[in-house]
Amino acid sequence: MRIVIQRVLEAKVEVDSKCIGKIGKGFLILLGVGQDDDKKIADKYIDKILKLRIFADENGKTNLSLKDVEGEVLVVSQFTLYADCRKGNRPDFFKAGSAKKAEELYEYFLKQIKEKLGKVECGEFGADMKVHLVNDGPFTIILDEDLV
Repeated sequence: MRIVIQRVLEAKVEVDSKCIGKIGKGFLILLGVGQDDDKKIADKYIDKILKLRIFADENGKTNLSLKDVEGEVLVVSQFTLYADCRKGNRPDFFKAGSAKKAEELYEYFLKQIKEKLGKVECGEFGADMKVHLVNDGPFTIILDEDLV
């Protein structure tokens, strides 16, 4: 999996000009599923996300987690996180998981993080989405197999 986490003051996702997911303070999570990913890997990422301490405490130090600040999450599937641009000018996505596998793991990821956190919104798998956000910081974290 490859995940981009953006700490936001607010974020929303639209499909066909209709808002389908909206959050306040929390994380916008862009989620890409790779060929070798499974539920065990998804669980590992969820655990890491819930424990990340990237919100400021009373002293201004990034010491608080999503749960500490009662943060919300917006999850958007994004297979393009697996773009390989090393050869030529057209990205190759051969390391991305199949659409079926990616959708299954995306749905699993959503179900698990909702059970553990509560306030979770999402995009629509495979749809042409417009994502709006107010990045807080900006503060952006990238998680992939080398970083978890």
